[in-house]
Amino acid sequence: MEVVAVLGASSDPTRYSFKAMKMLEEYGHKAIPVHPREEKVLGHAVYKDIGALVKASEKIDTITVYVNSAISQKYEADIIALKPKRVIFNPGAENPALEMSLKKAGIKVEDACTLVLLRTDQY
Repeated sequence: MEVVAVLGASSDPTRYSFKAMKMLEEYGHKAIPVHPREEKVLGHAVYKDIGALVKASEKIDTITVYVNSAISQKYEADIIALKPKRVIFNPGAENPALEMSLKKAGIKVEDACTLVLLRTDQY
């Protein structure tokens, strides 16, 4: 079981980040929602930002990103401090500058769809 932070998690069932939270749990992973304005997603308390995960000493295996590059870039230092094994940039969330920084910090980076990775046993 992996512990996965979902950056941009939403309580709206039509959003891909909500679908990812749900599917990650269906596949046996622990999904942790991260969003500045949400309170609960699928019954889980929401962390307001990546820095809150760092402060809580959460052990995160993967961060799956569902926010645009302007938002994700703000979390560069916190993502590196969190030291996840990998960061998945979902379609529309790609951030080449952040990806380069993460690779230099030894963090694996993927441009992929979390939902597809799970469904095709590539997660």
